[in-house]
Amino acid sequence: MRRPRKVKAEINVVPYIDVTLVLLIIFMITTPLMNLGVDVNLPESDANTITIETEPAVVNVTANGDLYLSIGGEYELIDAESLRKKLSAFIKVNDEVPIMIGADESVSYGTVYQAMAIVQQAGAKKVGLISDPIKPE
Repeated sequence: MRRPRKVKAEINVVPYIDVTLVLLIIFMITTPLMNLGVDVNLPESDANTITIETEPAVVNVTANGDLYLSIGGEYELIDAESLRKKLSAFIKVNDEVPIMIGADESVSYGTVYQAMAIVQQAGAKKVGLISDPIKPE
């Protein structure tokens, strides 16, 4: 004669803990690798601020002349030809989106002008320069 088995109402949480720890390790490793910004010392200006309805694409020129592109998020290091191609493709889809250029104040005018020329070659209709507001004394 067999006895009926009792139903156990227990949840085995060990696999859930393992998955959680693996995810935690993945986020701990990948978070420092994300390049969320570019260190650019923008010049100060008392120019009027403008209001933009859409998120602009941003091209940053660092002190050593490197170009970084941000389209709606993180910055990526990019060379001049790739910048022109990516912006051209982006502008074909979003022709009214402004392109903003931020350059370190120690960068020569010629380097900033070359960045503006690349943006113009890509077909941008609206190009602006980024600066920091003048800090009161």
